[in-house]
Amino acid sequence: MLKRISLLGAALAVSGSIAASADVKPLSADDFAKHPAISNVSMSLEGDMLVAVAANPQDGGKTRVAAYWDISGEIDTTKPLVYTSLTPSSKRTAFYFGSALKNKKSLWGTAQPYVGALRGCGEGKTTGSTKKYIEKVFMGNEGLRKIDSLPDGAVEVGADKAMKRCFEIVGSTNLANLLPLHPTDVIITRRSTKNGTGFYRHNLSTGKEQFLYKASATEGYQIDSIEGQPYAKSKLEFVDGEYRSYMTLLNAAGEFTQEDTLTTEIKNRYTMDVLGGQGTINDNSNAGKYFVATNKFSDKVAIYIYDTETDKFSSQPLFSHPEFDISGLIRSSRESDFGAVLGFRYAGPVSKAYWLDPEMKSIQDGLDVAFPGKNVSLNDYTADRNRVLFTVSAANLPPQYYLLVNKSKVAVIGSERPWIDVDSLGESKFVRYKARDGLEIPAILTMPAGYKPGDKARGAIVLPHGGPWARDSAGFDSTGWTQYFASRGYIIMQPQYRGSDGWGRELWLAGDMEWGQKMQDDKDDGAAWMVQQGYVDADKMAIHGYSYGGFAAIAASVRPNSPFQCAIGGAGVANLQKIANNWGDNRVQRTFQGRTVKGMDPLQNTDKINIPILLYHGDYDVRVPLFHSRDFYNAIKKDSPESKLVVLKQMGHQGNKWLPEHKEKVLSEIDQFLTNTCGM
Repeated sequence: MLKRISLLGAALAVSGSIAASADVKPLSADDFAKHPAISNVSMSLEGDMLVAVAANPQDGGKTRVAAYWDISGEIDTTKPLVYTSLTPSSKRTAFYFGSALKNKKSLWGTAQPYVGALRGCGEGKTTGSTKKYIEKVFMGNEGLRKIDSLPDGAVEVGADKAMKRCFEIVGSTNLANLLPLHPTDVIITRRSTKNGTGFYRHNLSTGKEQFLYKASATEGYQIDSIEGQPYAKSKLEFVDGEYRSYMTLLNAAGEFTQEDTLTTEIKNRYTMDVLGGQGTINDNSNAGKYFVATNKFSDKVAIYIYDTETDKFSSQPLFSHPEFDISGLIRSSRESDFGAVLGFRYAGPVSKAYWLDPEMKSIQDGLDVAFPGKNVSLNDYTADRNRVLFTVSAANLPPQYYLLVNKSKVAVIGSERPWIDVDSLGESKFVRYKARDGLEIPAILTMPAGYKPGDKARGAIVLPHGGPWARDSAGFDSTGWTQYFASRGYIIMQPQYRGSDGWGRELWLAGDMEWGQKMQDDKDDGAAWMVQQGYVDADKMAIHGYSYGGFAAIAASVRPNSPFQCAIGGAGVANLQKIANNWGDNRVQRTFQGRTVKGMDPLQNTDKINIPILLYHGDYDVRVPLFHSRDFYNAIKKDSPESKLVVLKQMGHQGNKWLPEHKEKVLSEIDQFLTNTCGM
């Protein structure tokens, strides 16, 4: 596998032998619990500013701030870049992402706790009071002298009181297109659960907006990067008991026509993503031809050319990878060659760029040589490529941010977690193993820190991801769920079990209606494979997961002949029937994914509890409400006195709704449970 990828010019940097360490010091929970020193770094289109979310130096990093760097002048690359200004979060609202735009402006995402009645606005109870986090987006100006609500149109003119209230609770404003060729305008979207998503042309200088068009839950737009006008329209219709997706494209004559060849039934789950027209700003000879990413002709997503004149795909893919999905195109946003294809990305164990543009390839190759064995990602770059913001990371290296200046010098911006001793981190490697029915399962192994071939780990933790329509990456794990325990001598397996998305359509579909059944077999078979490989003894196994992964841990505790000595379930689904009936907040999502949520229901099998389980859950979780863990624990606590439930106050479901004290508590509780209850 590695040889084949290398022939494509994109060698993986996630495997290899591990140098022995004479004395590995276990990492502390605080190493992962406290806010990153810096994260979400981005550079403006003009290359004159950087923004990021940072730990507040004024209070020892207990809170987060919005950081701003003015890099409009000459840059001294002999010393780390120093921020120009910091803006603290408010008492209730915390920054969790920032994004540099252009014209000295930036967008900022915040999350804040909320307790109150929702009455149908977003996830949560329809009656009574709900504890949850709400998210808001704000605009920052030059130097972050002001970070405030977007000036115009909190919700559409004429909206009634109920709609305005709903927008205040769950409405969201996001960037839809930067319009790189326009000096001041961008396209933003504004969504309310009551009336769909509106598209607006927003002037960054004046704050004035122009309403353009509106999408709904079943109709959407894809827009160009020149003027923000639609080139593709998608529509979902319920036909003969099934949802069908229809695509309408702008043809060479400038008219929208429905493309029946692109019609798919949702139940088949064919990817059919239109990635833009083939033409460029200087060459319109390919008008009416589009790049389309699809897995209709192979197990993996590849990119084809679709012609609206002939209603046909190209006979061969334009871009494909023998083992992984193509995840996107990289296109030029500068005026001289706007729209030209610079390269594409593919979703291996880590996301990789394969550059076709000679200049970008030269930059990538040079940085790969400068940082051997690491994942170097080119994030933002100016039109002349004289300023390139890039990230260096690996499974055993927290992300580090740098600025390449004039294609020759590198300025240090900072590391997310500079306090972590990388000698205490384990390396990762990508493997595949066979499930009992012969299906091949990809997996990522994080080896114990200091591991040498032939060593046996102290224990093993099988760590299934959430979703389950999601996947893992072999990059740095900021939760600590891999490296915190690798520093303690454990080997961690992240199985990409059937039902995982991003590893091919066959594996994805194979998980339908197999919750707690074949999906669970894949985790058990991964544990057996590690024993067969000599990595660990069979009596030193645990399973830990969060969200769907929490379900997998709960299911493991009631399945007979479990290979695990104990289970740890975070925010896990325990009542399969309830979660299937309430999957998502609209009918389309319930039909699309909810009907695949079937299998073994743990809450109906609590009498079969046979290994101890640690359950932890946030009381602000509306994605998987607390009653799942609480009901399951109440049903098993008499028969399993070693089991435990930990409720974390004011913790939501997603990571941006976790406070440092939540992360520290979770890691500490898991560590104690593995040592004292599991006997590892």
